[in-house]
Amino acid sequence: MKQFTTQQLILLRQRIAQQPEIVAQLIAENTVVLNNPVKVPETARATWNLYYFCPDHAVRLKWDRHAPTSHCCPVDGQSFNGEPYDGAWWRELNGLNAKACHQLGLLWQLTGEQGYLDKVSELLMRYAEYYPGYEIHGGIPYNGPGKMNAQTLCEANCMLDFTLGYDCIAEALSAQQREYITTRLLREGAQFLMAHRTAQLHNHEVKIGCAIGILGFVLEDEALLEFAVNQPYGLRYQLEHGLFEEGLWFEGSIHYHFYALQGFLAFEKLAMGSRWSLLDEPFYKKMLSFPLALLMPDGTFPRINDCIYGQEKLDHSHLYEFAWYYYQDELYAAVLKAIGQQNPEPHFDAFVYASPLPEELPELIPDTHLHAPHCGLTIWRNTQKKRALLIKHTPFGGEHDHYDRLNILLFNGGKEILPDLGTTGYGAPMHYAYYKNSATHNTITVNQTNQPPAIPVVHHYHESDAFCWLDTGVDWRHVPPELDSHTRVQWDNEAWRDVRFRRRLLWLDNAIVDISNVQNPHNQQVDWTLHLQGKALDSEGECAKFSSQGPLVMMKDARCVPLTNSQPRHFATTHHGQALWLYGHAELWQGNAPDNPAVQDLSYLVLRSKEKTSQFICVWDFDHQQPITDMQVTPGSNGVTIQLKRGEKTLAIDLCEEYAVLPQLKTSHIPL
Repeated sequence: MKQFTTQQLILLRQRIAQQPEIVAQLIAENTVVLNNPVKVPETARATWNLYYFCPDHAVRLKWDRHAPTSHCCPVDGQSFNGEPYDGAWWRELNGLNAKACHQLGLLWQLTGEQGYLDKVSELLMRYAEYYPGYEIHGGIPYNGPGKMNAQTLCEANCMLDFTLGYDCIAEALSAQQREYITTRLLREGAQFLMAHRTAQLHNHEVKIGCAIGILGFVLEDEALLEFAVNQPYGLRYQLEHGLFEEGLWFEGSIHYHFYALQGFLAFEKLAMGSRWSLLDEPFYKKMLSFPLALLMPDGTFPRINDCIYGQEKLDHSHLYEFAWYYYQDELYAAVLKAIGQQNPEPHFDAFVYASPLPEELPELIPDTHLHAPHCGLTIWRNTQKKRALLIKHTPFGGEHDHYDRLNILLFNGGKEILPDLGTTGYGAPMHYAYYKNSATHNTITVNQTNQPPAIPVVHHYHESDAFCWLDTGVDWRHVPPELDSHTRVQWDNEAWRDVRFRRRLLWLDNAIVDISNVQNPHNQQVDWTLHLQGKALDSEGECAKFSSQGPLVMMKDARCVPLTNSQPRHFATTHHGQALWLYGHAELWQGNAPDNPAVQDLSYLVLRSKEKTSQFICVWDFDHQQPITDMQVTPGSNGVTIQLKRGEKTLAIDLCEEYAVLPQLKTSHIPL
């Protein structure tokens, strides 16, 4: 057995007597397979699990083992039939079967109960019977095809579990059974994965390389290991070329960062101690540590880029148990403690890689500011008030990026006030039609189209006890270098021709000042957008249609008034309500459009202008005892002065248009 040595197996079998809850957990996770006759698709009918979403509410449908042609929405009970849901149902079954092969194989090794061995051997023999005859199929944009499933990534994930399951029971199989499974399923699968690994940086290629590497260990085939680890676009290449200096995965999604890391470490659990292992290279520790610097006040990760609702949670014990076991970094122990407090249920990785946690551990949620210029993320924090502002000035990250340079998100009182919505299942219509677009982020859009790829520039960054300042910009006159990763072209280069966007943010104790300047030489329609978790209390104007195209064509209750000089707006939120002040010469639109999941709405606030140059100023007021009662903005020859009034006291902020000059703050004895 390649997963564990004989000595390790003896130790695990001794532990299981003291931890019977691990057996109960593995049984519970595989009840669908254990409690039903083996069911395996005889043809290539399985498609993509991300089709299995309600088209109306963008939530995952309820999967029922006994209803392969009826698929129910958990929100309103509506049933969906036919494709793409039927094929996605079979993809879920393949995944459950593959997981059962591995986990029931482990149960057999730990308990010796014949029923587990019989179930795994029957599953593997049935898939070996049909796998060579599965037709190659796919059709998912920018994804390689599959055989048992519809994309190469899904093929790799299932093949990994089949291989580990085979490793668990191979010693109990006859020579004929071993030959049948290895020839018709495992080697056939390895050849398919090798033929369809793409020459690109991508989380898919990591998971495919991981599966091929594990096949190499189990089949004792060094050619497979060489292909998986050392060939171009193999695991070593992905680590060397796919990480920013800080350690973030280049796709810019925290979910896909961990998804790639999951692949790497699945391989390392077998590679540890061998010449194929990369554990002692510098990459993994950076990948494990850096995301923890991004935790928000509520203990979740920001849902930037492709992150399906729910994937922002810190629940990666399967990674950090192994990381704590190998690296003994107390920060990883703090992660395990936090996860255990939220979910005290036993899990298999803690059982296998058991390593006691220290009594004294560092605080997990950061209490300091973060400026990560290479990956393009800045986070300012006020721990006492559970407030955080994230500014996204990341380079374009390819297929799983969103078109939202200089997007911002805001927490206050531990609650998300200004969210990044993330997305839903990619097969659901709202993924491309709504969530992935520039117009549904807190940034700008032109003609309701998506921003083309770009690399923002930080003109100036300052951090002190008095205030923080970020001056960053995007210039669409410049074409970024081509990314070594496939993507879908979903932007409008002509609409964004010659557009420039500069965003400056000032972080104070009780306020945030957000100054946006847009150069729009061809008089396109520029929409500067915010969407808030809350109900608008003072929207004004006549009802009108916000847009005839683009993602916000679905906006409801839209109203429009002219914005001249300064106006306040107020929202009822879960934390004391929220006030902000707006300045600009534009149309001020307000309305409602879907949250994520789409079972409730957000309040949208949009400033719209077709001027060649526009300046929009937004001041977020967090002082509920002494709120801002007036904002005056005075343009000058080389900048602008913003004067904020709280009762009889004032704060004047002098802003220079030059890049390297800090704002000058003049206050009449009020806290910043």
